[in-house]
Amino acid sequence: MTALAKIVHTAPEIEAEPDLTDGFHLVIDALKLNGIETIYGVPGIPITDLGRMAQAAGMRVVSFRHEQHAGNAAAIAGFLTQKPGICLTVSAPGFLNGLTALANATTNCFPMILISGSSEREIVDLQQGDYEEMDQLAIAKPLCKAAFRVLHAADIGIGVARAIRAACSGRPGGVYLDLPAKLFSQVMEAEAGQKSLVKVIDPAPAQRPAPEAIARALDVLKSARRPLIVLGKGAAYAQADEAIRALVETSGIPYVPMSMAKGLLPDTHPLSAGAARSTALKDSDVVLLIGARLNWLLSHGKGKSWGEPGSTKFIQIDIEPREMDSNVEIVAPVVGDIASCVQALLDGMGQGWQQPPADWIDTLKTKREANIAKMAPKLMSNASPMTFHAALGALRTIVKERPDAILVNEGANTLDLARGIIDMYQPRKRLDVGTWGIMGIGMGFAVAAAIETGKPVLCVEGDSAFGFSGMEVETICRYGLPVCIVVFNNNGIYRGTDSDPTGRDPATTVFVKDSRYDKMMEAFGGDGYHVTSPGELTRAVNAAMDSGRPSLINAVIDPAAGSESGNIGSLNPQSGIKKKV
Repeated sequence: MTALAKIVHTAPEIEAEPDLTDGFHLVIDALKLNGIETIYGVPGIPITDLGRMAQAAGMRVVSFRHEQHAGNAAAIAGFLTQKPGICLTVSAPGFLNGLTALANATTNCFPMILISGSSEREIVDLQQGDYEEMDQLAIAKPLCKAAFRVLHAADIGIGVARAIRAACSGRPGGVYLDLPAKLFSQVMEAEAGQKSLVKVIDPAPAQRPAPEAIARALDVLKSARRPLIVLGKGAAYAQADEAIRALVETSGIPYVPMSMAKGLLPDTHPLSAGAARSTALKDSDVVLLIGARLNWLLSHGKGKSWGEPGSTKFIQIDIEPREMDSNVEIVAPVVGDIASCVQALLDGMGQGWQQPPADWIDTLKTKREANIAKMAPKLMSNASPMTFHAALGALRTIVKERPDAILVNEGANTLDLARGIIDMYQPRKRLDVGTWGIMGIGMGFAVAAAIETGKPVLCVEGDSAFGFSGMEVETICRYGLPVCIVVFNNNGIYRGTDSDPTGRDPATTVFVKDSRYDKMMEAFGGDGYHVTSPGELTRAVNAAMDSGRPSLINAVIDPAAGSESGNIGSLNPQSGIKKKV
């Protein structure tokens, strides 16, 4: 044996280096392990590479022009899928931009996780002036359901798992997950990293109601002469569609849907009292709330919208016990998840259930038909420029012919009137401003609706509302999404006819006259249309939706057609100073 051979033979074996992973990959692996397939966000320091790596790992990463709209997309994705939508933002200003959407998601009970990069704790706590330094966790906590910070790569799996469970369990809501910049580059052995990941088991476990609560609710319903069911967006989120329909039809109780619950049963259903809403609320003696809260949208369960104080008894289904008695007494609280509670009510009705008196059903039917007949001439108008009613009448027919399309809707008059005019036929097809009535949700909701469902989207916007997120038409074009935007252009907020009394500036509610929003879409390669009559609007929307291309229709509305704040002008305080005449 040669000397060289001896040396080689006797040399110690070199151990192979272990496979390594880092914080970037652990965040991505933790999300994928839990079925998260899409991230909405805006790239930048320190999360740019996280987005790139997520895309390379097969996730869909949708980049917006502004974090608030990415956050709105994540929030509505959570509503549509029952999985937390993910919004990824940079630190400080980007985080703050996303925070509006996170707070809105929490208010509306949409499961969402805002993940933001942040400055290092050592520098933030000593206030030493880091790049975009901010104590983001402290700021987020009061505005969301839960907030967590991960400092060590080994804790990423637990951090993501806790965020998912917090977003989905009980009453869903927004969660903040803070990831400091240096977390991403932390390295650990790949095997240990894999073992640190957590797959969340049953993130939203059923919470079944107490039998005595169901018996109490049924006893109250049996005593009713004029019962009513109010369906809220929580009922739509629950995806208990068949059970809810069975409850309505078995009980024979008429129902009023809140706007995002429209379509759980078709608005044309014989028991729908949506077109007789005022009468139904005011004259009902027992109201069963399913996924609806007695907030301002229902006049807090009291006041002029309802009968004499104490004349209406309320039964409420909600997973959050503290929601009960929030404004008025709930005589029969039913605490649990909607699917379990509705099924328990159905089971308790049995074969001998007595449906409501025929005179109550006939009263609502007569009122509904009278209101529909009264509205019909306004919807049939062919005036140019259009009124809101005439334009919405044209869209009403289109939605009826395309019930599978998703309608996104925001604005003042554009929103309030569309709620009553456009009938919906399938659940979770109407997405709008929700509990806060916040403007600017349109483009984010439209993008997420198209991506999460694969369905065409009709986005009906007031010109003011469109202005909040209009730049995202570039995002819609960049991803080639089947979104048709209709901007109701009446040259201003509420109306386009106001003036500055001093003659110096435009009025605070007035925009550039005769703006051409359609040109914005054309600038990014989409299709633009300019229409002035209901017939032109119908042809343009059908052409746009048939094409499946990004489209924007500038629909000219009479500048004098609107009213102050739509149906909620009373919320504007009035001056206490009386004018001299």
